[in-house]
Amino acid sequence: MQSIKGYWNRPYLMVAVLSAALNFTTPGLAQDIVVVGNTRGDSDVIRSYFAGTSPNEVQQGLEALRNSGRFSNVSASREGGRVVIRVSESNLINRVVFEGNSKVKSETLTAEVRTRAHGSFNPTVADQDVARLTEIYKRSGRAAAKITYRTVALPNGRIDVVFTIVEGDKTGVKEIKFVGNKVYSTGRLVGLMETTEMNFLSFLKTSDVYDPDRIASDLELVRRFYLKNGYADFHVVSSDAVFDAAQGGYILTIAVEEGPQYRVSNVDVESHLPDIDPAGLRPYVRLSEGDVYNGDAVEKTVEALTREIAKKGYAFSQARPRGERNPAAQTVAIRFVIDEGPRVYVERINIRGNTRTRDYVIRREFEIGEGDAYNRVLIDRAERRLNGLGFFKKVRVTNEPGSTPDRVVVNVDVEDQATGNFGVSGGYSTVEGFIGEVSVSESNFMGRGQAARVSLQVGQRARGVTFSFTEPYFLDQRFSAGFDIFAKRSDAYNYAYYSTTSIGGTLRFGVPITEEISLSPRYSIYNTTISIPNDSRRPYNDCQYPLIGYTPGAGYIFDSTMLPLSVFYNCQTNGEASLAIKESQGSRLTSLVGYSLAYNTLDNFKNPRNGIHGTLSQDVAGLGGDSRFVRTTGDIRYFHELPFVDDVVGIARVQGGNMFGLGNYQFRVMDNFNLGPTLVRGFAPGGLGPRDISNWTSTRGNSLGGTNYVGGSLEVQFPIWGLPKDIGLRGAVFADAGTLWGYKGQTNFSKSLFGIANLPCVFPYTAPTFGQGTCISVAGDSMQMRSSVGVSAIWQSPLGPIRFDYAWVLSKAPGDITQNFRFSGGANF
Repeated sequence: MQSIKGYWNRPYLMVAVLSAALNFTTPGLAQDIVVVGNTRGDSDVIRSYFAGTSPNEVQQGLEALRNSGRFSNVSASREGGRVVIRVSESNLINRVVFEGNSKVKSETLTAEVRTRAHGSFNPTVADQDVARLTEIYKRSGRAAAKITYRTVALPNGRIDVVFTIVEGDKTGVKEIKFVGNKVYSTGRLVGLMETTEMNFLSFLKTSDVYDPDRIASDLELVRRFYLKNGYADFHVVSSDAVFDAAQGGYILTIAVEEGPQYRVSNVDVESHLPDIDPAGLRPYVRLSEGDVYNGDAVEKTVEALTREIAKKGYAFSQARPRGERNPAAQTVAIRFVIDEGPRVYVERINIRGNTRTRDYVIRREFEIGEGDAYNRVLIDRAERRLNGLGFFKKVRVTNEPGSTPDRVVVNVDVEDQATGNFGVSGGYSTVEGFIGEVSVSESNFMGRGQAARVSLQVGQRARGVTFSFTEPYFLDQRFSAGFDIFAKRSDAYNYAYYSTTSIGGTLRFGVPITEEISLSPRYSIYNTTISIPNDSRRPYNDCQYPLIGYTPGAGYIFDSTMLPLSVFYNCQTNGEASLAIKESQGSRLTSLVGYSLAYNTLDNFKNPRNGIHGTLSQDVAGLGGDSRFVRTTGDIRYFHELPFVDDVVGIARVQGGNMFGLGNYQFRVMDNFNLGPTLVRGFAPGGLGPRDISNWTSTRGNSLGGTNYVGGSLEVQFPIWGLPKDIGLRGAVFADAGTLWGYKGQTNFSKSLFGIANLPCVFPYTAPTFGQGTCISVAGDSMQMRSSVGVSAIWQSPLGPIRFDYAWVLSKAPGDITQNFRFSGGANF
């Protein structure tokens, strides 16, 4: 008999005893786990959730089974030497149905829930789906929506899951309150926000829907507004939204602390880098001593200094603003400190969440790439650019450590949003009458960041089609390229005795020079056709081509008296186009190259309150084609909020233009500047400047235009007190002055049978025909200033901008045509 010690010397016996003592199982002992209750699931698959049969391993396996969502109930027990796993399989989902929803599409809801067809039903997941759907309705402005679910039993253990939705009424933002604001009124601050209050126009807008993300963005806009206007201590204390069932909407209360307004006492640049002279960086500083503190100017200075020192070889360096406040004097001294930053490189830039926009569209907004020196200023600048594209609902840029201490990973999380638009618009103008437009546009074409638009216009007196395409990063450089193709016909016979048809295209580029200055070179080629109607409705050329049975002197059958021809009864009395217009009939091809130089510091391009916008444009025609001239125009507008009065904006505008022919080029009427209310309100389109007055019955439609113009305007826009601000209705008073002169065309159209020009004139109304003659008389061709004052109503309606102007003319020249009322507007619906 062997000793006990001998048995222990045998390793396999030792393992067997220890295994039995510890109740340890191996994959080979899978028979120690028995699965009961499964009808669809394979037993081996269920056993795979268990690493062993110890109490801890069994408990971990049960938790894994529960989390799988395949079973409604799982449990375990020990019977003899075996572990028995009892499962109750979840029902298999046949389909998921939504009922009662009309404001949110079923496709949208299906994408948000985790309960899916052909999966196993899990009550916990279904409850989570109810919470998720409730949040979706809350963000769409229906916080009172009630959502429940039920199951419908089907044969073979299958079920339908039905989510029942009672959407309820729209629950937007009923009121926005600011507490603690003293400098700026609540109305002024609410006007900065994209979130608006509910009113009688709520059925047309979605900006009054309660959206926490949008409100957070609005609070940042308010903060930046205060910082821009000198309130360096401003901060939002709290923001509280409470749903008021009685009022049927949210009451949003925002508490703020404004603090004092600071002025700049001193500005300095301090460099801790060798070879960097602070004096050489001062031109990039956008603040001066005595200025009101401006947070935007500080931010732009930091960006400009950072880029400049990077060009000098200091890629890791950054400019950091340092402010030393003096609350007693309400001043702040600003130092821009240039330091060598940590030597950290960008290891990788991860683009996440973009389902439509291509990666390179996002990456090109970064001025740094993978492997470059990390610079926080440039990262923040890229984030602002991405937000400004309009392609994304959300943009968030974060950092995480890289593979080594001197590496950083930049994560860019975005959420795509719809960028296409199908628009049906309608409007009215005193020139073109009622007009409708159908357009399709896409600002992120195929996710490439390109813009494309096609539109069709049909109106009373104008119609046309346009196609435009723009590549914002031509040849992977930060300048744009695009083209326009157009065809348009205008029949504004109320103001001109001719119609025009233009067909052509433009190739254009956009080159940013600085943040405020941009250059836009272009090349255009177009064919313009002038035609004069001559029929019984518009007999504007019947002196040369009489209409038998209609033109006086050619058997005018509608004249029962058959009066003899005279000064008061002739071919001109029913309206006749000027000889200058007749000379311009036909088609002319214009090929021109030009550019526009723009300067823009507006705080808001759509609704500016402060800043300057100026444009200088010049075109040279003569690169082929029939036209030969140089045309130069300029337009500058200055916006400024008036002090001591809330939400009142003053606008000053100066404009002018000049053109001259090349060689012996003879201008046509359509080459000239033909202006009216765009220069001085109170005048009809083409209503001021040189005009043919040879026919005293037809002066209205015979504007000749000029080669020079200059004008100025002062306007004050103000809210209409008592009306809700977000209705968008404002009033204005204005004063305009300007003039148009310099007709360079022919006045003598006499020709002999042999084509000899400039023969002695045959004056209009010469007996016996009393016809048009061969010469014209031009009035209004002087530098005499025209002026007017007036009032306006401006409505930024949900359907588009609409403006009403009523002007009183103070001074005019002989032959000018006035028009006191002017209306223009459009709509998208």
